[in-house]
Amino acid sequence: MLRKTVIVVLVLLNIGCDQLSKTVVRKSVESKDYIEVIENHFILTNVENTGAMLGFGQNLPPILKIIFLQVLPVLVLVILLMRILWKSHLNGWLIVAFGFVIGGGIGNLIDRIAYGSVTDFFQIRLGIFKTGIFNMADVSVTIGILLLLFFSMSKQKWSI
Repeated sequence: MLRKTVIVVLVLLNIGCDQLSKTVVRKSVESKDYIEVIENHFILTNVENTGAMLGFGQNLPPILKIIFLQVLPVLVLVILLMRILWKSHLNGWLIVAFGFVIGGGIGNLIDRIAYGSVTDFFQIRLGIFKTGIFNMADVSVTIGILLLLFFSMSKQKWSI
């Protein structure tokens, strides 16, 4: 029971951080503003992305957008959440990784379903390294996937 509670809390914390940050940006930052937080290295903006990562799928017909950007992700995230809730042999780090992926995925799905687009607002520029514009849900998903990659390539058993 404690393990399931931890999973649900972790997912909800990721969703909450994402939705809170997007609400603040929607209320405080004008559309397409360009605010240099740390010189030209960390930029705050407000862009609505009607597609997926980096705008993928923006030009799909509406029915395909609903299928590929809402219905299929909901199914995948629900199945993934059910699997980690009911699998008792997953170690703690895998639970954390999946919790981040699921929480971030749900955060962006909430935007797609409620607003028809996802609010993106961060950009990092460090020399030749430049990210696309992203949000906290994207950060959660990325951290989760990096943890999954790290643990899948590691021969050690990791637990917390």
